Amino acid sequence: MAHPAQLGFQDAASPVMEELLHFHDHAMMIVFLISVLVLYIIVAMISTKLTDKFILDSQEIEIIWTVLPAITLIMIALPSLRILYLMDEINNPHLTIKAIGHQWYWSYEYTDYMDLGFDSYMLPTNDLAPGQFRLLEADHRMVIPVESPIRILVTAEDVLHSWAVPALGVKMDAVPGRLNQTTFIASRPGVFYGQCSEICGANHSFMPIVVEAVPLQHFEDWSTFMLEEA
Repeated sequence: MAHPAQLGFQDAASPVMEELLHFHDHAMMIVFLISVLVLYIIVAMISTKLTDKFILDSQEIEIIWTVLPAITLIMIALPSLRILYLMDEINNPHLTIKAIGHQWYWSYEYTDYMDLGFDSYMLPTNDLAPGQFRLLEADHRMVIPVESPIRILVTAEDVLHSWAVPALGVKMDAVPGRLNQTTFIASRPGVFYGQCSEICGANHSFMPIVVEAVPLQHFEDWSTFMLEEA
């Protein structure tokens, strides 16, 4: 999860988020090099005492400042498109979960289990246990098995919401009357926090998303317990 004074992204907990972090570093290096080059040219132009008012054009310079930006854009576009297609691939998910946004809480339906579904409300500050996070903890977590492809179907009951978990590299709009889908794989056990990322009303800040990734055996025990409780 995020920590105070954090400048970068959260630690990646899925393969797609790892790719996004690598692409961010790649793009930032290109931006840094371009900025240094432009700064150098500006300083050189305003500090030089050499002038030649008879030069009207230069074919070499025209070619250079046309070809170099084109190469730079290709270096950014190719890995970007690769990640975009990776994020859209949904092949044989092991588990499908439907996330429904409400004003102002989330509900989850495990579509592979007929009777497994629950609402997830933010825990009030007075009910937090030691070590739990204010405005981020929920009374029911979305539990998933690690290293398993998970498909999330996202929709909303009333207004626009957005289901987002930064550590997993997931952000999908929840639109009333429309079913969007995305996928991810939790590469390690842990608890990952997110929040609604679409302004949805007065309590927009109070509908957290909590994803708990556990080993497969623990997930099966949890799902059996939840079905018995239902």
